[in-house]
Amino acid sequence: MERTVVRCAEGHVFSTASFPMQTTDRLGPGRLLRCPRCARLRHSVPVEHAKR
Repeated sequence: MERTVVRCAEGHVFSTASFPMQTTDRLGPGRLLRCPRCARLRHSVPVEHAKR
């Protein structure tokens, strides 16, 4: 199972096994996920991998 590294609206970075895709384009790449750090549903976006 692939894990996705995401950042919540509060700036916390964590990984998740599921990053549900939605069919509407107006929401962009963000999704509502429960952040393990703030324990609330937060708007989260995937984190870009740093190129070396």
